[in-house]
Amino acid sequence: MIPFCVWLVGCTPVSRVNIVDMQTEMRENPEGVGVTAPRFSWKLQSSANSVMQTAYQIEVAASPGDLKSGSNLLWNSGKVESDQSILIPYAGSPLESGQACFWRVNVWTTAGEGRSEIGKWSMALLNDADWEASWIGINDPESVTVTDRRTRLSARYLRKDFAVAPRVKRAMLYIAGLGSSVSYLNGRRISEDVFAPLPTWYTKTVFYNTYDVTGLLNPGGNAIGVTLGNGRYLSMRESGMIGFGVPRLIARLDIEYEDGKRDVIATDPSWQANGKGPIIANNEFDGEEYDARQELGEWTTPGYDASQWQPADLMDAPGGRLTAQPSENIAVMEEIKPISIKAIADGKYILDMGQNMVGWLQVGLNGRKDIPVTLRFAETLKESGMELYTDNLRSALATDIYTPVNDGSFSWEPLFVYHGFRFVEISGLDYQPGLVDFTGKVVYDKMGTIGSFETSNRMINQIHKNAYWGIRGNYRGMPTDCPQRDERLGWLGDRATGAQGESFIFNNHLLYSKWLKDIEESMSEDDVISVVSPKYWTIYAENVTWPSAFFYVADMLYTQFGDVQSIKTHYPAMKRWVRHQVDVCMEDYIQMRDTYGDWCMPPESQELIHSQDPARKTSGQVLSTTVFYSILHLMSKFAEINDAPADAKEYLELAAKVKEAYNRKFFNRKTAQYDNNTVTANILSLQLGLVPEGYEQKVFDNIVEKTEKDFGGHVSTGVLGIQHLMRGLTKYNRTDLAYKIVTNETYPSWGYMVKKDATTIWELWNGDTADPAMNSGNHVMLLGDLVIWFYENLGGIKNDPQATGFKKILMQPVFPDGLNSVSACYESPYGLIESKWTREGDKLSWSVTIPANTTATVKLPSRFNIKVVDAAALSDVKDENGISTVQLGSGSYLLQSM
Repeated sequence: MIPFCVWLVGCTPVSRVNIVDMQTEMRENPEGVGVTAPRFSWKLQSSANSVMQTAYQIEVAASPGDLKSGSNLLWNSGKVESDQSILIPYAGSPLESGQACFWRVNVWTTAGEGRSEIGKWSMALLNDADWEASWIGINDPESVTVTDRRTRLSARYLRKDFAVAPRVKRAMLYIAGLGSSVSYLNGRRISEDVFAPLPTWYTKTVFYNTYDVTGLLNPGGNAIGVTLGNGRYLSMRESGMIGFGVPRLIARLDIEYEDGKRDVIATDPSWQANGKGPIIANNEFDGEEYDARQELGEWTTPGYDASQWQPADLMDAPGGRLTAQPSENIAVMEEIKPISIKAIADGKYILDMGQNMVGWLQVGLNGRKDIPVTLRFAETLKESGMELYTDNLRSALATDIYTPVNDGSFSWEPLFVYHGFRFVEISGLDYQPGLVDFTGKVVYDKMGTIGSFETSNRMINQIHKNAYWGIRGNYRGMPTDCPQRDERLGWLGDRATGAQGESFIFNNHLLYSKWLKDIEESMSEDDVISVVSPKYWTIYAENVTWPSAFFYVADMLYTQFGDVQSIKTHYPAMKRWVRHQVDVCMEDYIQMRDTYGDWCMPPESQELIHSQDPARKTSGQVLSTTVFYSILHLMSKFAEINDAPADAKEYLELAAKVKEAYNRKFFNRKTAQYDNNTVTANILSLQLGLVPEGYEQKVFDNIVEKTEKDFGGHVSTGVLGIQHLMRGLTKYNRTDLAYKIVTNETYPSWGYMVKKDATTIWELWNGDTADPAMNSGNHVMLLGDLVIWFYENLGGIKNDPQATGFKKILMQPVFPDGLNSVSACYESPYGLIESKWTREGDKLSWSVTIPANTTATVKLPSRFNIKVVDAAALSDVKDENGISTVQLGSGSYLLQSM
């Protein structure tokens, strides 16, 4: 019996091939590309099946007309016999600063030919000398006040009038306003970006943004205005949190006319500055204060009377290289409405957004002259339900204040702060506002939501929803640990494996590429990685587990997105770190140092943050050595990519010695236990490949026994063990135990969080009872490999290990008893992958979609008794060891039990 039955859905052959989602450097029609060989990507769509690209031709020109006529091309690749359609580098004439470029691609496929629409991009300022601008601001560090370590400084306002001649062809603004900026031309906001530019370690790199402002200029008088907030440039705390000084601005406006003439408006002392506007304080931890009595009028319009303003001061440059920002800015990505409001004591009200969110509150209220309206933010309420719970905010005030200039209505939202909150306490009103008066603005880095996941189990669905809200709420130009308290930093350990799971839900490609740059630039002179990057908290802990994110994330970008650039760029720094660990931290091939342990494992008492029980705690040497072993294997892979075979050989030889020494020291061959037999010690050893051959099942049996007998089928791991638990259980055929763990509703579990009304993921398994000193309601580190497991194992959507970027897809879902259906979708670099199955006993119905220019290997248990109906769609069908396998080309298919 051949065990497959496949119906083709929509399989009528056609010759039409559409080219969609054209991208330059992973962005659609980007402005300000800072690399001299930008890379091109596109996707193919066709209603035909098994469509593969056979060749492409890329054409680039300086104008759409030249591109259409085929004349004066900057690059014509010619017809290239290749199925490559992602990240193909430009190889034409040298590109110039500020140059406008237009491109298209012709493709040849097995279903016919296609030609794209015209895409475009512009080049950034490629040389420092191109700027011809000065850093300006208000040089008043003495204006920074400090109370209980909290820094306070008003926003800065800078402006300039200028004239523009008729017949403007093109106008481009290049701008870096530190810490955060909002820019205006002629009274209109230039973009909807918030907190621009993205945060960096400013003494190494300063990002700038590029905007096409042609449509905002007028013949005659014009005005440009910029509001500067403190962002991450001014330290939010006097000590502990590193800062760089008061805000400052550099900008250049290039105006090109139809006759070829040019004007340049650049920052210099001729600009006007004011530090006494309505934003009297802005601190991302503490909130924003707005005094409408100090509003400046129409200061961003031409002809404004700025006679009371001061000339802008020349400011020192931050020190870092001005660099075109390679990724998108943060933006308002969603708006939500509250679900309830109730009055509490003293004329105050509590608003419930119904969801723990990250962003701010836009209000439309009636105020009284000179009476501040105060908004205080919190994730939860105290047990009474009538008071905000703010203990877990630590020193963060999380308070916005608006003071009206007159009696009457006002509409307001902050410019430079955000909060992590579900509840808002409102005071300063003389009436109860309505729900329509409030809008929650959800903010995070601008990126697409590329995955969806739903099952027949409501608890799993809610956990996925909590993950979705928690992940995006912790994107702030870097992946942060939390969004609400006085921290909000790029802790590496939180994302070592989490980044991959996140990539199934969000297109986080550019965010994590940027973060790897932060990590390298935050390294010490002796090659130690700061476990917080950018290093606003500088912590050079010479351990392995947190720095592993540098390597794992680079590999994730290659595996999930097919992007090898980060591996090439950061390989020298990675080599230096490995050498440091060998020279300084390794004895007899064991990594001796660890700082954080298996962070946040469930403690024996729910009032504790960290366990005090030695039997529950995993040795730091076990943690560091196992992870270091996996890094050595990654480094061997990276060395091959970088054409360094001698390095690759050296890393594998060192890994073999590490494995031998590790097992000699920590492995008990009689019991098949590692060290003190914690689940984390065993699962890391097993999943990372250190278990001696022939002992794998015995080690796994110890994991199961420990989990079931000692912990009642509950999770017992912290942030390190949880990175491998769900996939490890599934790999060794205990999907039932993985399913129990994910559907548990008692402590400790993700379901326990849901039962306690969590709408994001907690920092601690016991987040409802632990010490508030470290008790965030919105962390994602404890997700571990859960989201990966959702999409790869339940959904069956996985990059085939033989390829990258889902060029080849492995679809091999598991079917735990009790789960009747799964629907998963993922927009891969090549297009949409869909997997939707329903099951009743041994009867399965599974619909799959494979994008054009890819293939998929589909594997199912033979017990589903699936037979081939249309063999024309299939190849290499085989049934072996209880698994049925079929190769599928692009298209939509229905696989069904007979």
